[in-house]
Amino acid sequence: MKIQTHIATHLRDVFYGGNWTWSNVRAHVEDISWEQANQKIGNLNNIVALIYHIHYYVAAQLNVLRGNELNASDKFSFQHPSITSQHDWEVMLERIFKDVDDLAILIEQLPDTSLEADFADPKYGSYYRNLIGMIEHTHYHLGQIVVIKKLLENF
Repeated sequence: MKIQTHIATHLRDVFYGGNWTWSNVRAHVEDISWEQANQKIGNLNNIVALIYHIHYYVAAQLNVLRGNELNASDKFSFQHPSITSQHDWEVMLERIFKDVDDLAILIEQLPDTSLEADFADPKYGSYYRNLIGMIEHTHYHLGQIVVIKKLLENF
């Protein structure tokens, strides 16, 4: 199996299940209401902010794999739109899952030589480093979502 296929599978697994941790984004957010997603606990980010933040980097990489320039900046990665209804929340979730699906397909289509090539700019490292890093980043924030969700259940 090509490494691109492994990376795409790893991406799908963190969002839909089947990974080594048996934890995935969809399973942990599908039963969260928009009110819960917006609820703050102390100085922690809320779930809306974390989902937006995760999606921000998925969307940035998707944009590059579609042949566009990298136009993302860390300083904007938590500046999410207001979620004021269940519909808003569901639209946000639908968008991230659609972009994950599209990104996984494009990863599978990458030429073998692309994985070692610079991602948008040499300062960001290779495609491989960025794709794997984004998946690791998702796991990290998924852990935060799981903890916040448990805390919300106790309120």
